Amino acid sequence: MEPLLARSVRLEDDGVHVLDRRNFPFEKVWVRCATVAEVAKAIEDMVTQSSGPYFAALWGMVLAAREARGLPREEARAYLDQAGQLLIATRRTNNHLRKAVAAVLAGVDDDDDLEAGALKGAEAGDERYRERSRRLGAHTAELLPDEGAVLTHCWADLYLTETVTAAQAMGKRLRFVCTETRPYLQGARLTAETLAEMGVDTTLITDGMGAAVMSTGQVDVLLTAADRVTMDGHVVNKVGTLGLAVAAQAFDLPFLAMVQAPDRLAPTAGDVPIEYRPGDDVLHTLGRRTATDRARGLYPAFDVTPPRFVTSVVTDRGAYAPHELADYYVEGDGDGGAVHE
Repeated sequence: MEPLLARSVRLEDDGVHVLDRRNFPFEKVWVRCATVAEVAKAIEDMVTQSSGPYFAALWGMVLAAREARGLPREEARAYLDQAGQLLIATRRTNNHLRKAVAAVLAGVDDDDDLEAGALKGAEAGDERYRERSRRLGAHTAELLPDEGAVLTHCWADLYLTETVTAAQAMGKRLRFVCTETRPYLQGARLTAETLAEMGVDTTLITDGMGAAVMSTGQVDVLLTAADRVTMDGHVVNKVGTLGLAVAAQAFDLPFLAMVQAPDRLAPTAGDVPIEYRPGDDVLHTLGRRTATDRARGLYPAFDVTPPRFVTSVVTDRGAYAPHELADYYVEGDGDGGAVHE
């Protein structure tokens, strides 16, 4: 059975319904967004994370098309452009939102009926992302041991679930060790819960334990998603990935970073803006304050792992060494993808 989080955003007649990942799995609450502005606010407020914003943006653009109903074509198209920019601005580091908006606008430009075109574009974007994730998962599973332990960080969403599905089909017997991933605890609430839902042997550790479990031989490989991978091989992902990658190299463990495609719009790490979220977030855990007001919080949501700490970047076309990512595009065009937080 498909994990619940794999279908956590849906379009209905009364708006876009988003499963609130901030309280999952303790509460399974759906947030209804009646307008594209409400979708943007939900993304910004972390109601959904990882690949969730991609799907929210797809269906949010359909809401925008509904809102533009009755306007002259040129004005309606301009309204969609504005809606797209609103969505893209909600999260700066991951480039999924840009691709979701582009998918819908492509559908709009190919259809005389703006609303029908938006829906076709969103449906095509949805299926394309899922198909590419399936290919990515299959390529990743091939690189994992037949039996062993995989250390993950944060929530890799469809990348992870498709990898597990492929590994199970191959008869591989894998255990997973998940970091809790402060301050939103995506690893604890999303990754560990979903792996357990899929019947996987799952162990949870705190964020500070990664190097320790590597040093004692309790894991065989470090595997994460990537919000972006630059053309020169830098991996941009949830903050904490860098420290784990450095530790993996120190203890001679491979680090595999999953992304649908390297991003041609990001030749180097300097081309990727790093989002900083409110420092107050690190002073709380699940709504409970964990530090007094004597301390300030600092929260860079992502970090950048240099290519020297990356063994392979796994894409929907197979695995590449970080310095060989240009080869990805030798096989043809790709829309440059990524997933995490």
